[in-house]
Formats: sequence, structure tokens, C-alpha cells
Amino acid sequence: MSEFLTSHEDAVRLSVFLAVLAGMAVWEVAAPRRRREIPRFLRWSNNLVLVALDSALVRLCFPILAVEFAARVEDRGWGLLNVLEAPGWLAILTAVIALDFAIYLQHVLFHAVPALWRLHRMHHADLEFDVSTGVRFHPVEILLSMGLKLAVVAALGPPAVAVLVFEVILSATSLFNRSNVRLPDGVDRMLRLILVTPDMHRVHHSIHPNETNSNFGFNIPWWDRLFGTYRAQPRDGHDGMTIGIEQFRTTRDLWLDRMLVQPLKGPASGYPINRRDEE
Repeated sequence: MSEFLTSHEDAVRLSVFLAVLAGMAVWEVAAPRRRREIPRFLRWSNNLVLVALDSALVRLCFPILAVEFAARVEDRGWGLLNVLEAPGWLAILTAVIALDFAIYLQHVLFHAVPALWRLHRMHHADLEFDVSTGVRFHPVEILLSMGLKLAVVAALGPPAVAVLVFEVILSATSLFNRSNVRLPDGVDRMLRLILVTPDMHRVHHSIHPNETNSNFGFNIPWWDRLFGTYRAQPRDGHDGMTIGIEQFRTTRDLWLDRMLVQPLKGPASGYPINRRDEE
């Protein structure tokens, strides 16, 4: 089973990614949440080239990725879940939840440490919020994230199938909850009890630092509620809120060359958690 998963990982992940990307793009056109101000081609062309660059660098820098590494860890009996010899279904469920929690903590870390925020702020410097924002991450952040993920896999010892399920869910929800789509208020309220919704995550992309430092969850919304980082709505409303950060506010900053050097430009500003000013 593990051998089958590792040999077909790329096909499964790419198929889901393209299907969700296309589906959300159509939904954004049919029922947008906010009016688009910047030409889609400008942002999408640069954001999609960036994700291609990220993927190529990960493949170049890591001889083994999370699913294959999990299969090797599983075969050798490493990690907590293998030591405890948890039943298969329980190991898969526990692993998916634990990996999601690890991503939540990593996200908080990238907001808390000024040097890491310099990398992560490129994601927040997007001037609009749509499905392409879900793939806009600095290559160095992606490499660090993969290193942290491999460390979690080694410590946890999850089944390879659990890691593949988590990776597919993470990719799909990252596109979904960053989409410029309109959900009925009642549906949004119910859905955000079990899943991070676009309205919930959009708050995280507000220009106001205390809103930027909220709603860190990618898939599961429980961590924000549990650790006090949940914020229900933006203070300026979803239609009136300003997306982005105080720096890098020109359309030229949306070009790939400018995005790649943003970590080297300007101060870390007041956005890192340990530097923000309380209202």
C-alpha cells in the first residue's frame, strides 16, 4: 500500500490541486465575495509561476518528501504512533489532526519571529484575496516548511496514507479558504465549526495587525478557538476591509521579481506578534 501511494503521490496531489483550483476559479466568477480591482492576469500569472518555482525547488532540495518519508518511518517502526502500535484507523485520524495542529503552530511561529515574518509577509502582501493567494508563498518559506514537516513525521510516525490524505486536504482547503467566493451567512456560520471558511480566513489577510495575527488555521478551525486567536469578523466588514500589509502596496510589487526580494526590503514593521500594538 505504501509503495503504491509513494509511486502515485504526484498524480494524486496534482489532480486534486488542478480540480480545486479550476472549481474555485469558476465559483469566484459566478459568485464573488468582493469586487476585483486588479486585473486577474497580473496576479495569477505571477502567483502561478511562483508555485511552479516552489515545487521545483522542493524537488531539487529534498531527495525525499513527506509521504515517501512517512513510508520509510513506518517500515522502520519509528515515531510515537509506531511505538504505541495504534490501530490503523486511529493512527490515520490522529496523524491528520496532529499534522494540522503542527501547521497551525508553524503558522503562528512565522508571525511571531521577525526573521520568519519577513518570509511569510510575501503571502500577506497580495493586494487582493482569491484562490491564487493560496499558492503565493516565498520559496524559502516553502523549504523551511518542508523541513519542519519531515521533522514532525519522524517524531509522530504517521502512516503514509495519513500523510497523503493530509497533504491533499491541506492543498484543497488552502485554495478553498482563500477564495473570493460568497457563502450564505448561515452556511458560513455552520461550516466554520468544522472547517476554515473564506470569510474566516479573509480576516487573517486584513491590513490591521491585530486581525493579521488571528485565524491562523488552515483546515480545522478549532485551534484558533482553543488558543484565543479566533476573530469572527473584520472590523471594517468584508466589503470595506483592506487586504494586505502596510508595505508593498503597488501593483509592481505583485511581480515575481519583486516578490522574491521582499524579505530583504524594509523593516519587519509592526506585524510580528511580539511587536504589535494593541488597540
